[in-house]
Parts: sequence; C-alpha cells; structure tokens
Amino acid sequence: QVQLVESGGGLVQAGGSLRLSCAAPGGTFSRYAMGWFRQAPGKEREFVAAISWSERRTNYADSVKGRFTISRDNAKNMVSLQMNSLKPEDTAVYYCAADTDLMRFLSDYAPTGADEYDYWGQGTQVTVSS
Repeated sequence: QVQLVESGGGLVQAGGSLRLSCAAPGGTFSRYAMGWFRQAPGKEREFVAAISWSERRTNYADSVKGRFTISRDNAKNMVSLQMNSLKPEDTAVYYCAADTDLMRFLSDYAPTGADEYDYWGQGTQVTVSS
C-alpha cells in the first residue's frame, strides 16, 4: 500500500495563494509519477498537474497554466502544488495521486489521466472566495 496524505488546503480570497503538500511515507516514492486532481461539487474529477519521477517532465491543465506549479522533493517523499492567483472556480477538493506503473517510470512520464494512477489521498478542501 502507498499511503498519501494531503495538507495545506483552506479558505483564501481570490487572487491569493495556497501551497498544498502530499506526503508519501513508507513507499518507493522516488520512482513514482505524481499528480494532482480536483473535484468540485457536482462536477467530474479533473486533472490539475503531474510530475514525472525524475522531475524532467511536468503537465498542467490549461486552466491552471501560469498560476500553479507542481514540484517534488524525493528526499522528503513529498510532492507540492503551489497555487497562485487563485480564482473562485479553483474551489474544489484536491487529491494527490501516485502512479506506480513500471513502464511509465521507465519512460519518465507524467500522466494526465486519472485511470493511470494507482493510489489516492483523502483530499484537502480549497475554497476561494470572491
């Protein structure tokens, strides 16, 4: 089992910033691609950002490009999502996810599809007020 624990969510005014963190103790974290997804009430879960195990590849949803930055610290078994210039439409529960697939590890891939991830955290609420 890969345990993922998100933190850093909260309430922020539009234009503000939050930094989300996801810790993955006790796993082979350095060899996993990691991603962030979000789900707002009544909406489908959507991709936000992903980073490959080596940090050489990243992917972002068009809606967050230029505002969000994904990063990881393999020595600390942690992946983060820095969110700047937040908008009310960013309000959602944010989930981190781990991709343990060997082939994607070898290709240094940063997956964008939810079905490419194997383990998920419990989520952390982000609320952006107008």
